[in-house]
Amino acid sequence: MSAAASNVSPNPRTAKITFGILGAVVAIMGAIGGAAVALVVALALLGMPLFAVMGGATELAWLLHADPDQQVFRRLAPEVFGSRFAGSPILTTIPLFTFVGYLMAESKTPERLVRTATAWVGWLPGGLAIVCVLASAVFTLFTGGSGVTIIAVGGLLLPALRQKGYSEKFALGLVTTGGSLGLLLPFALPLLVYAMVTGLDFQLVNKAVIAPGLLVLGFFVAYSAWIGTKEKIPRTPFDLREALSSTWAFKWEIGVFVLLVVCILTNTAEIDEAAGLVALYTLCIECFVYKDLSIKKDLVRVAKASMALAGAVILILAMANSLTSYVVDQRLPDRVLEAMLRVGLDKTWQFLIVMNLFLLVLGMIMDGFSAILVAVPLILPFAAHFGLGPFHVAIMFVLNLELAFSCPPMGLNLFISSFRFNRPVVSLYRIAVPFVGLLAAALLVVTYVPRLSNALVLGDIQEWRDRAAREHRTPREAWRLECVQQDPSNPLPCSEEDKKNFPNGQMPEPAAAPTVVNDAGAAPSGEEEDIESLISGKDAGAPKAEAGTNPESEDDLEGLIKGGGGAADAGADAAPKKPAPVPGHETEDELENLIKGGH
Repeated sequence: MSAAASNVSPNPRTAKITFGILGAVVAIMGAIGGAAVALVVALALLGMPLFAVMGGATELAWLLHADPDQQVFRRLAPEVFGSRFAGSPILTTIPLFTFVGYLMAESKTPERLVRTATAWVGWLPGGLAIVCVLASAVFTLFTGGSGVTIIAVGGLLLPALRQKGYSEKFALGLVTTGGSLGLLLPFALPLLVYAMVTGLDFQLVNKAVIAPGLLVLGFFVAYSAWIGTKEKIPRTPFDLREALSSTWAFKWEIGVFVLLVVCILTNTAEIDEAAGLVALYTLCIECFVYKDLSIKKDLVRVAKASMALAGAVILILAMANSLTSYVVDQRLPDRVLEAMLRVGLDKTWQFLIVMNLFLLVLGMIMDGFSAILVAVPLILPFAAHFGLGPFHVAIMFVLNLELAFSCPPMGLNLFISSFRFNRPVVSLYRIAVPFVGLLAAALLVVTYVPRLSNALVLGDIQEWRDRAAREHRTPREAWRLECVQQDPSNPLPCSEEDKKNFPNGQMPEPAAAPTVVNDAGAAPSGEEEDIESLISGKDAGAPKAEAGTNPESEDDLEGLIKGGGGAADAGADAAPKKPAPVPGHETEDELENLIKGGH
């Protein structure tokens, strides 16, 4: 048996511990969810393909549904072929980006990338280690997978780091954990998948991730510089001619990123169309410009390998989408939230701790895409309850994946590095601890300083607010970007000020015009008098008799009958009436009046 083979021989004690931990996990899940859940978890831990685990778990869940009408197999298909999933441009983007990554990994792109980075930053303390950090991050961004980066860039740089004088512990730990650094950079595939699942604007996610991504890279660069100084690693003098020459040799690969950014930012092409252009461009430069690959010898092999990986990813996404539908339909997050509140986990900082631990464990037992699809419907209702921002949650998701990939005992990067460099996986646990500590420190900063995650999109949020103010409507688009919404189709205010200004998420009602109420007993207006006169048959505007008097006395009536004018005529006061003459004693004037028919 060779030395290499002896290095990877199984350790009985380690195997016993591992199986003991797995058995405890299965027992705990069985106690919580029952025999069906224990069976699904056991099959997953024993190595059943992940898409089969998710699809089978979904079907089993529907078949055990309490409502007999729901116990059917067909509940799986509608969610897989629905427009939300099957019509998403991400399904085209994933295989195209995967093809680009495989083309670069099979060519001499890693060598040109390392040469360029060495020429520009190799003169710094820990220069070659910093080159490893930057090269790993950029290559992971291009390829979308940490495993490809460890094999391509790590395999190239590990011997160089050892030759330069770095300790094996540091060099191996750096290439192992550096493979996932590019996941928290713009246009990384996990961000693309997260934006698809949550409905976030992909361009805004790419902008928001810049500050947290630079923070993580800054931690690793600072640690590499400190190690370089501590271990007294000689520096490489800066040579401007070499820096320009290496950059010129790498210019065509730089064009890949430039083409993608220009297409997206200028809206020249959608994300899937831009991915197609980038794939065609990469194929042309690798086969016809650099001539690292041959159309006849290499293209079919590279295409088959990349499409096999992309197909597996899409199949996992489809099954995870069906499982997500069941979780949402049965309101499982609401039940978990109620249980958390009952046990006293009602503070935001408490929820953040629980969420990070959950995502860390999930990221160690699943690939990144599946972890996002499974965790998003579980986490978002809690995030909405505690008022977390969508970009804050997105950055925590992806940073937890970076940490989980390198975290003992089940981090994916540890197993890939063990395979690539012929080291027992348990020997990498202690080596990875300092770098895991750096990622954990970055996660703490991102978790408890949420402003870092949306600092670069605050201007976009304000633009939506200004537009809503100009159009005299609620800033619904801004609310979607400020906090996770329970119902994205009906966003509600996030801040206390907005809750006060927009009750129930609606525009405030305009103040009612004051109503003038007449005092009791007040005389009606002139208009009202005219209407009353018309109803009573009187002339509009005619003066009224005083209250308590009869408008026509008996004398007036007598005068009217005789043809005379009444006292009420024209509204004048009645003239004083003379006493009637005594019969037989009339004067000459009175007799004359009687003869004439007057008074």
